[in-house]
Amino acid sequence: MIKVGLDTDSPGNQAGYDANVIFNATGFSQLHDSGTGGGPSLSNFKLWPIPECVNFASCQTSISTRKKLRQTLSDGSPDDAGSPGYFASNLSTGVRVELTASRRAALHRYTYPASSRKPRILVDITNDGLQSCTDPFVNIDPNTGRVTGTGIFASSFGPQSYTVYTCVDFKGDGYAFAGPTEYGVYAGNQPVQYSTQLSQGPEMGALLGFPPSSNSTEETSTILARVGVSFLSSNQACSNAESEIPGFDFDDTWATARNAWNDLLSRVQVDTQAVDAEIIDLFYSSLYRTHIVPADYTGENPKWNSTEPYYDSLYCNASQTKLYQWDTYRTLYSLMSLHDPEDFARIVRGMINIQQHEGWLPECRGATTQQYIQGGSNGDPILAEFLVKFHDYAPILDVSADDLYAALIADAENQPPNWDLQGRQTSVWKQYGFIPSDIYASGGTATRQVSRTLEYAFNDFTISQVAKLLNKRDDSTKYQQRAGNFLNVWNHNVSLPGYPEIKGMMQPRFASGEWNYTDPRHCSVNDPTHSTCYLDSGNHDGFYESSPMVYVPQDTAALIVMQGGNESFIDRLNVIFDQKYFDVTDEPSQQIPFMYHYANRPGLSTQRSRMIIAESFNTTVSGLPGNDDSGAMGSYAFFNLAGMYPLPATEQFLLASPYFPKVSFFNPLFNTTTTIIANNFRGNPQGGIGGYVYVKNVTVDGEPWKSNCYLDWDVFVKGSTVELELTDDITVTCGDGPDALPPSLSTGGYSN
Repeated sequence: MIKVGLDTDSPGNQAGYDANVIFNATGFSQLHDSGTGGGPSLSNFKLWPIPECVNFASCQTSISTRKKLRQTLSDGSPDDAGSPGYFASNLSTGVRVELTASRRAALHRYTYPASSRKPRILVDITNDGLQSCTDPFVNIDPNTGRVTGTGIFASSFGPQSYTVYTCVDFKGDGYAFAGPTEYGVYAGNQPVQYSTQLSQGPEMGALLGFPPSSNSTEETSTILARVGVSFLSSNQACSNAESEIPGFDFDDTWATARNAWNDLLSRVQVDTQAVDAEIIDLFYSSLYRTHIVPADYTGENPKWNSTEPYYDSLYCNASQTKLYQWDTYRTLYSLMSLHDPEDFARIVRGMINIQQHEGWLPECRGATTQQYIQGGSNGDPILAEFLVKFHDYAPILDVSADDLYAALIADAENQPPNWDLQGRQTSVWKQYGFIPSDIYASGGTATRQVSRTLEYAFNDFTISQVAKLLNKRDDSTKYQQRAGNFLNVWNHNVSLPGYPEIKGMMQPRFASGEWNYTDPRHCSVNDPTHSTCYLDSGNHDGFYESSPMVYVPQDTAALIVMQGGNESFIDRLNVIFDQKYFDVTDEPSQQIPFMYHYANRPGLSTQRSRMIIAESFNTTVSGLPGNDDSGAMGSYAFFNLAGMYPLPATEQFLLASPYFPKVSFFNPLFNTTTTIIANNFRGNPQGGIGGYVYVKNVTVDGEPWKSNCYLDWDVFVKGSTVELELTDDITVTCGDGPDALPPSLSTGGYSN
């Protein structure tokens, strides 16, 4: 839950931090989300060290007057450092800041320069990322210096608000003090000494002064600040801090966090011979970022009492992130399946529990609030991904398959009062088999009709896979049929302007069955009108965050037939890349580099995916295309570097070649290790073009495998040795057998 870090006054500080040294530090807050869209989220309860003031009343307390630059290194970058479980920064005031955390509490270590004779710490109650606080309250215990506070804050991607509480205690590091030497609350830029409570004002908090470590002007003073946070009460915030960091031991807290991260990240091992250090760093930093969210808020749910886990920061299970599932269902949870099934199971249990209390699975969720849905009910593919992969182990992981299926059916069949916040527009979906352009109904916004049709179809496909596993044959047949509804928005008469051979597009449609029209260039760099395609009521073109050229259904074999066969399909893919319809910053494009597999040209997939990594991903400050979308980009980069692409809620992983001679995945649930060996590995070509990177042949445990284009989940369950024979021949195929091509719905690939 706690993600303590530096906040800046950068206009692009979605997660608080900005590495550009021109921006001032404004505080060190306890809650952040990683790589989200929408407004800046969380950034609650900033602490701020003040080494010098003429006197208490003259201290600068408002966020606009207190802010300071960071020190800079010789290369012009800020003097910041970070690793899993730790962050440090040196401020221009001479104060060194170090941060670490447990699950629900943070520990700050402030080292003041020797010249600081009255080291002070400010506790900012009101200034979150949106500066949205209402009903604030702060209290200071004058004897101990304990600060408690609360406020109501606005959601960053939705209409709701949340209440959160804090509890801050202080201790000298290497010396002792009984309490503060001075204290007071402040409003704006006016601290009032010896005042202890305040409950009004747009900007307010507490200011405390402490004795230095000695009377010597040559010794620095280090003060520890322990910050508990809770969504229940200030008392719970204090309890969280006291139970999780009882002794104010910074190094021990940091070591505990570091060891937890090492346990998780070490489950994936690579052979680094002939691999650039940049690739190794990118690989593991991408893996790290996939585990920052969802956030474990267990024990901190203010809405109902439950013994089940509670996870938050579920950002659109598919592409702007918090519990943001529109971004994350494509790759993040499949990566968890490979090496972290226990946490995956806890997330699934938490999602089911939300459905049991709110009626529908969470889609976008942050700081305990419902946020705006971007596409379909994309909690469905997450739950389906879990059960498809772990149906034999669900009881061991304390997941009820019956409850899981009931949650899926609620999404598929029951229309919520507001489908902008949960569930789907099911009545229209079931009546027409698509979302018409001209139906305006209470309960949600009449936008994104085509993209919602495609996502509803995929959602129902994933439900069909669960129904099949649970021997619910009639349901499996029904939802497989509904999964084919993407055909209802395919207009074979629409061509890409300037490319008459690129014919057939997903298009909006009226309730009568007549076609509406959206320019296939819409919402791309080629759009002549530069029209909007984001989440607003002015989006009447039917698509969300992508053009009709990009959206693809789960049944790729049918898509190939509709587009005129393999060669036409390959030509269209080439136009998508060459004319920049592919948008690496947006999740609907993610699978497209691997679509050549379905046309029996996996070498082209391998080259395209490697070009994307070379062009768009690195370990510099600007090394991500756009934001990380709550780990969606991290997991996408990880899979590319591992030489795979997952197909969520199925048993298949599309196969390319890894950037390493060997990659191993340890799964603690199975107690097995699966190793992928790239024979004839000769390094990674610059720019992603050419080289010995194309898969010519695959064996599993020494036996010929059925395909050069994908692996089945059973390979990872058993703990197999997969050997890839690499070549420099880009014309390699998936193989000659009946199961060589990746499965598709229309070819019966998901029937068994």
